[in-house]
Amino acid sequence: MPRSALLLPIGLLLVAMTSIQSGASLAKSLFPLIGAEGTTALRLGLGALILAVTMRPWRTPITRQSWRPLVAYGVALGCMNLMFYMSLQRIPLGIAVALEFTGPLVLALLGSRRLIDFAWILLAAFGLWLLLPVGQNDAHLDPIGIALALGAGVSWAFYIIFGQQAGASHGPQAVALGTAIAALLVFPVGLWQNGAGLFSLDILPIALIVAIMSSALPYSLEMVALTRLPARVFSVLMSIEPAIAALSGLLFLGERLSAIQWLAVAAIITASTGTALTIKPKG
Repeated sequence: MPRSALLLPIGLLLVAMTSIQSGASLAKSLFPLIGAEGTTALRLGLGALILAVTMRPWRTPITRQSWRPLVAYGVALGCMNLMFYMSLQRIPLGIAVALEFTGPLVLALLGSRRLIDFAWILLAAFGLWLLLPVGQNDAHLDPIGIALALGAGVSWAFYIIFGQQAGASHGPQAVALGTAIAALLVFPVGLWQNGAGLFSLDILPIALIVAIMSSALPYSLEMVALTRLPARVFSVLMSIEPAIAALSGLLFLGERLSAIQWLAVAAIITASTGTALTIKPKG
């Protein structure tokens, strides 16, 4: 693929990552009002409505075979969002994204047998050791928050697997369909937690901005990039997302990470980037 053809999808992916992490910072302002569950429900629900209006996914034919990866993609998307936002209630944004990133990293390294790949595994494990309660550090991170972020990482791995399959069958419309499925999964949880408070007009403007910045815009851009970029280039670029998240947390939330926490984030970013650069293509 010519380098010039890569510029647009690379730019779209960078915008998507910046948008989603800035939106996550804004979303935390809603947590005291409707909690992480309610915020996730509104984000996905409003995002699904926006995508439905703009993409009109009902015009895309759906076969019995294509439903399976599409539903799996939507479920993975819903679980990823819910667990990630729940983790943000307990740990800083940059740390949550770094922990979440271990999901795609493990996915990339599955079945690896080369020495260099084991080096990346050890580097990522070192980063995790610095963050987990078993590490000798001053982080004092909440264990439940850590577990939720790691669970979001597992969902992210499935999001990548089924997102590629759904995108191959439905193109950009897969985002609208998948987000609708995710909203149907998560919205009852938010409604159960908040009741009628979920429909308060006072929180609607912020929730709408969060939905655009964290769902409608970035997932659409990611799907375009995912289908136009080589997997290795996509993975390398995605590797910088924990750094973007940490900077967003610092700028918008005042979440200052310790030197050890920055070292842990850097170790996971380096492991992810190294994996993407040296992974042996299949086939």
